[in-house]
Amino acid sequence: MVLTPLPDSRTEPDGSAVIRVLGYNIRSMRDDCAALARVISACAPDLVLIQEAPRFFRWRKRAAWLAARTDLVVLSGGATAAGPLLLCSLRATVERTEDVLLPLTPGLHRRGFATSVVRIAGTRIGLLSFHLSLQRDERLAQAGMLLERLDAMGVEHAIAAGDLNDVPTGAAFRRLAGRLQDCWAVRPWGGEHTFSPDEPRRRIDAVFATSGIEVLGCGVPAGLPGVTDADLRAATDHLPVLAALRVPATRP
Repeated sequence: MVLTPLPDSRTEPDGSAVIRVLGYNIRSMRDDCAALARVISACAPDLVLIQEAPRFFRWRKRAAWLAARTDLVVLSGGATAAGPLLLCSLRATVERTEDVLLPLTPGLHRRGFATSVVRIAGTRIGLLSFHLSLQRDERLAQAGMLLERLDAMGVEHAIAAGDLNDVPTGAAFRRLAGRLQDCWAVRPWGGEHTFSPDEPRRRIDAVFATSGIEVLGCGVPAGLPGVTDADLRAATDHLPVLAALRVPATRP
């Protein structure tokens, strides 16, 4: 399937920014890393909000390898955020970063957020990469913490992307979509389902944006130059979610 291309990154005359945002669970880079790099590069993102980044032996080196292979830089996250990671292009100017560890429930995996505030052209943007719990009650509580963290960032415009371990009818997904724009639902583009790559039947990964951001298109990309369906299946156990967004210039 060949899709109508999403808008390219650009800065508008009024200072607003068209940006490309990629959300992607990369399963600790345990699969075909060359295919993973090809997929990310073909999406031409300004911002990449990753889940399940490498967290153990030489995790910084592996994150740096992925950034270098995709012409991006490491912004924040990784093991210090329990898996979420942020990458960005040189188009972004970093204002601040913070890795947040969430409360640990005995017997369950540690979770966290990778967060940052960046400036692109004339706009200031909050970012949050997340990977919610497999356990329903903990997942719902973490969705509330995510919204609280966005509120505390002190920015007008923010983007959150991640692996919800929940479908759109689930309580945690609905909690986020009740406060934020679910970008695929607002302007569908490409595929809907993100898991699993061989037979995608569930949408458990999403990009969310605050209300002042215009969604130009969002979904699972297909037909990208230089990337085959085999690459998408080999790169990791999730499909990526790519969004094109227009963010207004920050008011003086």
